Amino acid sequence: MKHSGGLLSVLGVGFGLAGAVGGTIGAGILRTPGLVAQQLPSTGLILAVWALGGLYALLGAICVAELASCLPRAGGWYVYAEKAFGERAGFLVGWSDWIAHCIGLAWIVTTLGDYLSALIPFSSAVIALVILALFTAIQWPGVRSGGTSQELLSLIKALAFLGLVVACFALPLPQRIESAANFIAPGTPLLVPWVIALQAVITTYDGWACPIYFAEEFSEPAKTLPRSLIGGVLAVAALYLLINGALLHVLPVPVLAESNLPAADAARLLVGANGGSVITAVALIALLGVTNTVVMAAPRILYGLGRDGLMPSFTAQVNSGGTPVPALLITVGLSALLVLGGSFDRLLGMGAFLYVSLPLSGLVALVTLRRNQADLERPFRCWLYPATPLLVGAISLAFLVAALWSDSVNSLLALALVLFGGLVSEAGRRLSPAA
Repeated sequence: MKHSGGLLSVLGVGFGLAGAVGGTIGAGILRTPGLVAQQLPSTGLILAVWALGGLYALLGAICVAELASCLPRAGGWYVYAEKAFGERAGFLVGWSDWIAHCIGLAWIVTTLGDYLSALIPFSSAVIALVILALFTAIQWPGVRSGGTSQELLSLIKALAFLGLVVACFALPLPQRIESAANFIAPGTPLLVPWVIALQAVITTYDGWACPIYFAEEFSEPAKTLPRSLIGGVLAVAALYLLINGALLHVLPVPVLAESNLPAADAARLLVGANGGSVITAVALIALLGVTNTVVMAAPRILYGLGRDGLMPSFTAQVNSGGTPVPALLITVGLSALLVLGGSFDRLLGMGAFLYVSLPLSGLVALVTLRRNQADLERPFRCWLYPATPLLVGAISLAFLVAALWSDSVNSLLALALVLFGGLVSEAGRRLSPAA
């Protein structure tokens, strides 16, 4: 089936789950367990904070499932902000979302280039650009080829991580690392380390909302989107808990806390010097899956903005296979320029602030639409409303304030970038003959 806008409604729950898993699980899970152990040096507390992060993501997915099922349109977070607050607010959210995706994509392919440059006699920038070109070629034919690649990469990624888990429990340890007793001294205040650890964990869960970018392309969005969002979070949470349990089986907590790359240290203990190569391969698989997800999702934001007249109309052009090709080329082109720019410290700080802001905009839109458009058809309704969005929103707002406080320069620059987009849009409105 083909929509009037040109996108094809051919995706199912398999793609939705693959998108959620592929967009969430990156190389961060290979590093974050050590950061968490630094804050909460206790096996029980480590597993508890990972479960709590999964619960936070699950509650967010339950909230967003209502929005996605009642507004199954391409554009991501933009769709909900536009419906709740109007075109200007919608554009600011969509612009922010697209810019954040381009920054993230540039960083991911550059990281891939850094990994592969040790194996291939080319610079990391050249390799990154080749990877961008490769995934552009995969997406170009249409949504079916893009969807198949997403399902395949997500399956390989899940199997790779599950293989790591099985190896940690099944392979004999050549030696047992002796370490200090694992405990937290009585009277130690836990609030600050809990918050720091939870923030790191929640960052690792980023990406769970990926299915919303393809809402218009599911054959049965009212059923498939809630299942994809909720099922995707549950799958990721289960895998994260298994990975942490496996690492804790191999590495005592104090050793885990001192490790910059715990998975690599565990692999070296299990298989010797080749362990580092094994984890490098797992990281590459994880990053390739995320790359495919972002290259596929980001153009849908531009497509939605262009179709609704908030970006040049050519960004809404779609080929016969259902790919918004101009939007794809613009997305990849900007990401390539960012790769060539080289330095990512400031851009990543700005992108992180935007990523924290976007789900919060969706939660506010959910509450606003419940109040102002009560007659809107809602095939799926948020569980335990309004407690669920208020709880998730309060936590998201706290993280947003923390980001503004801890990295005020980059956060303010991100806000300036959003306002710049708004000014350009407003100027375009005033100069447009139809204005």
